[in-house]
Amino acid sequence: MAEAETSNPIEFKAPAPIVRIFDEAKARQFYCGFLGMSVDWEHRFHDGAPLYCQVSRGALRLHLSEHSGDATPGSNMVVYAKGVEAMQAELIAKDYRYNRPGLEWQDWGLECTVIDPFGNRIRFIERRG
Repeated sequence: MAEAETSNPIEFKAPAPIVRIFDEAKARQFYCGFLGMSVDWEHRFHDGAPLYCQVSRGALRLHLSEHSGDATPGSNMVVYAKGVEAMQAELIAKDYRYNRPGLEWQDWGLECTVIDPFGNRIRFIERRG
């Protein structure tokens, strides 16, 4: 058994959660304008088809989808990060009218939560210690 484990090690990569969106312009305003992410690629099966794309900032990658079966609106995700306090200050300085996230110390660390225009919650957490 140990031989099989060493000859074929399992290696996990960073996940790319799928986030349900309903309006491309609002999604771009939030994810690119407010959170400072970049669009890496976009896909549509044909003109007028729903958008599926990847946005990223540093190691954080998210897939945004207008496809109804891809994800559940109002989801909640945790993103472990360093520099959460600086990120929160950056977001507040943008004066985005729909979201002014605060900072909260939890037992597990410093947390800054943002909610996108579609009810999806992203909890940026900087772990204690």
